[in-house]
Amino acid sequence: MSEIPETANGVMWQSSPPGSIYDYIRVASFSIGPDGLVDQWSLRAADLFGITAEQVRGKDPVEAFMPAELRAGGHRKVAEILNGKEWTGLVPFRLPGERQVRGIAEVYVMPSETERGERAALCIVVDVRALRRIETDLAASQAIFGQSPFGFLLFDTDLTVKRANQRFATVFGGSADDHRGRTVHDYLSRPEAERMTAALRRVLETGESVTDLQVTGAVPGSTDRRHWSINLYRVHSGSGRPVGVAGLGTDVTRRQIAAREAASARRNLALLNEASARIGNSLDLETTARELLDVAVPGFCDLASVDLYQGLLTGEEAPPGRADGSSAELRRVAFASAVSDVPLRNPGSLPGCCDTGPIDVGAVHRYPFTSSCASALRTGRLQTMPGVDGSPVQSTLVVPMVAHDTVVGLVQFSRTKGSEPFGERDRALAVELAARAAVCIDNARLYRREHERALILQRSLLPPGDPEAAGLDIACRYLPGNTATEVGGDWFDVIQLPGHRTALVVGDVMGRGLRAAVAMGELRTAVRTLAQLDLEPAEVLSHLDEIARGLGTPTGGRQASRVATKARGPELSEVYLATCVYAVYDAVTRRCTFANAGHLPPVLVEPGEAALQLDVPPGMPLGVGGEPFEEVEVELPEGALLALYTDGLVESRHHPLDEGMHAFRRALTDPGRPLEDVCDHVLNTLDTRHGEDDIALLMARIQGLPAEAVGDWRLPREPRSVGRARELARAQLIAWDLEPLVDTVELLVSELVTNALRYGEGEIRLRLLRDRTLVCEVWDAGLVQPRRRRARDTDEGGRGLQLVGLLSAGWGSRRTPRGKTVWFELALPDGDRATEPTVDQLLSMF
Repeated sequence: MSEIPETANGVMWQSSPPGSIYDYIRVASFSIGPDGLVDQWSLRAADLFGITAEQVRGKDPVEAFMPAELRAGGHRKVAEILNGKEWTGLVPFRLPGERQVRGIAEVYVMPSETERGERAALCIVVDVRALRRIETDLAASQAIFGQSPFGFLLFDTDLTVKRANQRFATVFGGSADDHRGRTVHDYLSRPEAERMTAALRRVLETGESVTDLQVTGAVPGSTDRRHWSINLYRVHSGSGRPVGVAGLGTDVTRRQIAAREAASARRNLALLNEASARIGNSLDLETTARELLDVAVPGFCDLASVDLYQGLLTGEEAPPGRADGSSAELRRVAFASAVSDVPLRNPGSLPGCCDTGPIDVGAVHRYPFTSSCASALRTGRLQTMPGVDGSPVQSTLVVPMVAHDTVVGLVQFSRTKGSEPFGERDRALAVELAARAAVCIDNARLYRREHERALILQRSLLPPGDPEAAGLDIACRYLPGNTATEVGGDWFDVIQLPGHRTALVVGDVMGRGLRAAVAMGELRTAVRTLAQLDLEPAEVLSHLDEIARGLGTPTGGRQASRVATKARGPELSEVYLATCVYAVYDAVTRRCTFANAGHLPPVLVEPGEAALQLDVPPGMPLGVGGEPFEEVEVELPEGALLALYTDGLVESRHHPLDEGMHAFRRALTDPGRPLEDVCDHVLNTLDTRHGEDDIALLMARIQGLPAEAVGDWRLPREPRSVGRARELARAQLIAWDLEPLVDTVELLVSELVTNALRYGEGEIRLRLLRDRTLVCEVWDAGLVQPRRRRARDTDEGGRGLQLVGLLSAGWGSRRTPRGKTVWFELALPDGDRATEPTVDQLLSMF
């Protein structure tokens, strides 16, 4: 640091600070006396020549330093100098004791006089090597500073520009000298200039360099925003004193633009990846629209809304396609905003688009024909709407949602003022997001259509209303899976059989969707058909197994089934596998016969007892084949509760089957309450709201026929048994107060007992059953089933069964373990006279 200057006679005296030019060139001096010998020797001379003053004082400098071959010329020069002549030149020198020349010194010799007036000389010596080094450094500095393709500034310690190169002047105007004395405030905005000044001061004070300091601004005569990367480092003198800060600036505007585009591309890819993961998981139209907005806001825009055609939401057969944009109704299904201080005015409420004002979520509306939204719907192309005065919205992208060349709706993306404007990449991304959501919405539409059709088919195949059966109080529940799951193949049925018997059926087709519903319908129809044949439960399941294996097989047969299964994939074999439990309850004996094909076992609750699972052999599922089915007959006490169900009631991914079965049995602890209440209690108690599978629950309370409602007689195999049968039937009907039916029953009983005597075998059994209808059964040991035929005009017989079919509400026959049973059924009189057959009906038998 410089000393404090002193003033004398107006002249300022000041010692030079370290780092002057003399520190670089290392000037040395010595003097030669009148005798031509060294008189004085400076310390720098000692350093330069490597000889101390004691070693050289009083010696001839030519002899001491110059090589022998040059000494003659050296003596002449010294003599000339002592005669008063100045001389400057290059002089090779060597150190004492060395033969070779060590270096070259530039010597400036000035004649002088001693106190006695004698001639002497003062010599100034500079090492030529130091001079050449300085020249080289200056040339290099000039090349770097002046010829650099980058802007170069040298700041003084007061942070003003001390020097600028031509490149900097070319960018900011003027010549390089015009920028001397300026500060960074002359080039940058105030915030950027203050940040740059702080960085310069920090570098000057600490000596720590700053690299890649990002600075933004504009050059004179242009409003384009430019970006520079600044590198700063402190500059020192030869002695190490800081003399300023050097700054190297590089225009990185293009690099910034490229980096911004790359970041935008990465963001867009991330958004597309997120869209693929989050959009379309629910298979629900409204949920899919909300998932699109969850991805877009705020990652892509600040405001967004989705409109879908009303026809899609109401379940029309086909979407409206590219409508005219004004006649077709749309519904606002979703809206999202990431800007809290923006009024709740969605993009669709911009003037010229929807002049009626904001559109609320759930509102049905139309866009004017001339609006951008209507144009996007008509053309299927993106439209851009600029913001309007007074609106916080900067611009809006109106994007039609197109799936398979069909427009299903409209999505609008908006950015508020202050956000980055939409670019070309953003437009492409908006189209891609809308297209992906459109495909998911169209898939959801198709799924919902199939789901609804399957539900319609499935529900149409279930028993309508509350099923009724003799000797049973029945309640049932069917809960389909929620809209997020496909329709299953669960079914139940209550089938009335002859003799006041009832078949109870619960089944579950494996698989989901329309295929499962169709397979369920086919199996249910087959069960009802087989039940009408009055087969044993095990026989019914055996026939069902054959039917299940042949479903979907064009030619039938096991080999064809295997070929079709292999050709059409594993889906077919999965859909047409099913489980089923089939039970036949006899209201007279209160006995129930069960057969099971891979289904969950029935649950029985006897009065005063805990619920238990009936030990019914599970068997193999229908469609597997190869194993016979077993039957189990159980006597059910009066008031007992029987429950048949599907696995959706007791099995879930959240708990194992055993836990669900235990909870189900525990929910049946109070079977004495009304049966409908028991069903509701079971569904409310168990975890049935998961919606993972359909639920079918069939419950029956045992109410056997009372003894007074049954008439049962055994008749010997002789002709007079026909008359005896008529007498027994008449007496029983009178006891039941059914006199209007006496004549008809007598006639029909005579026909059936006569046929048993004529075509049957063994003992004859007559049984009358009274419940909701009157049933008459005639049993014998013969195996030949009666067959109704039309008698010829000349035949004297053969019209008995025609008469039975004409006068009864229904008739039929079934095999029994020891023969067959022929029966007919009559409706109970309602107080009016029983309807007699017409003449035409009677003549039709002839």
